[in-house]
Amino acid sequence: MHGVLESATRWPIVLLVVATGALVQCRAASQEPPKPSLLPGTQLSVDELQAQFQRVSAGRRLRPESWPNGARVAVALSFDIDNAAGNLARGDLRPESLSRGEYGAVDGLPRVLRVLDKHEVPATFFIPAVSSILHPQMILDILAREHHEIGAHGWIHENLAQVTGEAEEKRLLDQSIDYLTEVTGTRPVGFRSPGATYSPHTFKLLKEAGFLYESTLMASDDAYELLIDGEPSGLIEVPIEWILDDFPYFQNAINGSLPDPEQVFRIYRSEFDVAYEEGGLFVLTMHPHVIGHRSRAAELDKLITYIKTKEGIWFATHEQVARYVLEEAG
Repeated sequence: MHGVLESATRWPIVLLVVATGALVQCRAASQEPPKPSLLPGTQLSVDELQAQFQRVSAGRRLRPESWPNGARVAVALSFDIDNAAGNLARGDLRPESLSRGEYGAVDGLPRVLRVLDKHEVPATFFIPAVSSILHPQMILDILAREHHEIGAHGWIHENLAQVTGEAEEKRLLDQSIDYLTEVTGTRPVGFRSPGATYSPHTFKLLKEAGFLYESTLMASDDAYELLIDGEPSGLIEVPIEWILDDFPYFQNAINGSLPDPEQVFRIYRSEFDVAYEEGGLFVLTMHPHVIGHRSRAAELDKLITYIKTKEGIWFATHEQVARYVLEEAG
C-alpha cells in the first residue's frame, strides 16, 4: 500500500515536469530563426530577381541571312566523349559502370567515326582530358580525319557546381586546356560544360581563358551572344537542347529509356525539318558510349542520309558555326 501511495504522489510531479519541459521547448522554438523558404525567389525584390536572372542570359541573336555557299541550314553534329570520366570523378568504381563508359572508346567512337566517314561530314568532339588520357588513341583517330574539331569538356567531367572555389575550378580548366593543346597541337576554342553544371565563376573563367564559344545553354534555337551580368561578353553560345541529346532517351534508365531507336530518329528528323524550313541551325548532341551502340548508330546513319537528301545543307563544326555567325553579325 505504501508503494501505491508513493506512486500516486509521484505522478503529478512527473506531469508537471513534462508540461514544464514542453513549455520550455515551445518558447525555444518560437525564438529559433525561421527556416529558409523552399521558394527563395518569392522573398526577393524585382531588382534582385533581375540581377540573379541576368548573371548569364541571352544577348543578340545571331541568325545569319544565309549560310555559306547559300546553304539553307547549318547542321552541327557534336559528341561528348565522357566515357567513364564522370564515374571516376564521383568515385563510382564499379566494374560494370566503368565498362559501360569504356564502351565509348572500344566500340562506340570507332563506329561513330565510320558513320561520319561514310557521309564525309565533320563533327565536334568535346572531350574530358581524363577520357583521352585513359584512351589516347581516340584523339589520334579523330584528328586523322583532318576535318573534325576537339573542344574542352572539363578535366574529369567534374560537377562545376560542386568544385571548391574559383582557384580550384581554374586549376581544372587550365589542366584540361593545357592537355588538349599539347596532344592536338591546337588550343581549344570551344567549351561544353561537363554535366551542364556551372559555378558562379565559370563564365568569367571561360572568358579569361579566351574561348570563342560555349555550347551548353538552351535559350534559343539560333546561336547568340552571352550576356554576363547584363553586359555583352563577346562569348558566343552555340545552343543545345535536351530533346536533341541522345542521353535522356537512351541512358537515363539502366537498359535504355526507349527500347526503339526509331522513335528518337523521328524526333530528330522533325526538329531538323523545322530548322530547314526556318533556315536556322540544327545542333545534335551525342555520346559515343550511348549512340555508338549498333542499333543507335544505325539511326544516326539514317538521319544523316535523310538530311543529305535536302538541298542547301552546310555540315559544320561548332567552331565554324561560331566564327561564321560572329563575322556575319559584325
